[in-house]
Amino acid sequence: MAASSDDLLLPVPVPESLAATYLVPVVPPDAAVPDAVDAVDWLGDRLSRPVRDLTRQMLGSPLMTVQTRPVDRLPELPPDLLAAFGATGGQLARLRTAQRCVVVQANYRPGWPPAHEWAARAVGAALADALDVDLIDLFGLQFLDPAGALRSLPDADGRIRLVDWILVPYSPDDDGLWFTTKGLRRFGLLELQAQQVPPRFVRAWGAIMTGTARRLLRIWTEALAEPEPPAFVQLPVNLPVSGHDIAVAYGNQDRHDSAGSALLRIVLDPSTDPEADSFLTLRPPPQVADSDAGDYFAQVCGELFGAGQPEIHYARRSDAMAQAITTARRSLGEVRARFLARTLGGQLLVKYGLAAPDGHEYVWASVTGWPHPGRIHAASTVDAVCDPTVRVGSPVEVDVADLVDWALISEGRMVEGGWTESVLDHGDRGAAGR
Repeated sequence: MAASSDDLLLPVPVPESLAATYLVPVVPPDAAVPDAVDAVDWLGDRLSRPVRDLTRQMLGSPLMTVQTRPVDRLPELPPDLLAAFGATGGQLARLRTAQRCVVVQANYRPGWPPAHEWAARAVGAALADALDVDLIDLFGLQFLDPAGALRSLPDADGRIRLVDWILVPYSPDDDGLWFTTKGLRRFGLLELQAQQVPPRFVRAWGAIMTGTARRLLRIWTEALAEPEPPAFVQLPVNLPVSGHDIAVAYGNQDRHDSAGSALLRIVLDPSTDPEADSFLTLRPPPQVADSDAGDYFAQVCGELFGAGQPEIHYARRSDAMAQAITTARRSLGEVRARFLARTLGGQLLVKYGLAAPDGHEYVWASVTGWPHPGRIHAASTVDAVCDPTVRVGSPVEVDVADLVDWALISEGRMVEGGWTESVLDHGDRGAAGR
């Protein structure tokens, strides 16, 4: 007997309301905390008009509170978890010295826009910018630098990069890798998980999880746009995911040349522990045996990305590469001066090394601050393979000693720097590149 349409839908309950909380450590202890409305106004055009208007409305309503509280009256933040999600030693040290924190909280109904998140992050970023500190996203247990937090907010057309709001951590399991998302609950949805993912597809599967989250979030918010929001949203059990879903989730809004599409099955895995999360689990179609899940996930990666899977290249220095690195490092003083003077005319990226089992993994990050000659604040532009805490958009601190290259990007093109990339383009694919 053919399955009925009801058998192909998964009812997921809709929460009554959602909350967002951001913390801004007050450092030094005697620093004056500016008024939240003034701090938002001081941002000027660093906030798009839709976000600025929404934030002002939330600030003028009982849906948002901004309070300065003694740290000893707040729940203790676990430093090990903060570190696991990218906190640096300097950020943790500043948090330890703080005697007060500004607590920004907002509540809103599920649906689009997620006003609670956008307004709370905007206010938190504005206050952190005024105090020259980083803010803490309590949901993600992440430090965010103000510039990166502001970039994650919607542009003038209301568009965001979902990757700025969702993390995809993973860990080894008995039969492969276990992936989860951390961020869909911001929007009222259950988090995703997948198990038995072959380790060689770690980067590809992280992108697939993000694209799947984008597809589900679109279905979810469209269902909640009805005049009478439902108590349950019916999600499709058989979910097609395309390369376009992935591209949009990473901010490539205009890309429609999908490399392909694949079908994933969604099942509900409710938690038996009331303190633990339930998950939406990605599985192969019913005709694929559980023991063959890893093979099916490998097939999905091939359908979405083709034969050219993301790869990593480790260090094997050549004379040309050594010269390229020397050239890049020699000009760091000048490029820092231009960055601080805001005369670069584009976005500054740096490439640096992460310790890996077989040498170093070299990754790029977008510079957000350079307060000290030996230390750079940045946001990662890639998901690192050797370090699960380095995800696209996550804040990173780069020691200049680990830096091997820099590049200036304008209108989507590299217009200056990138010496190691030039060497790689000429055939030395094994050195300082990915």
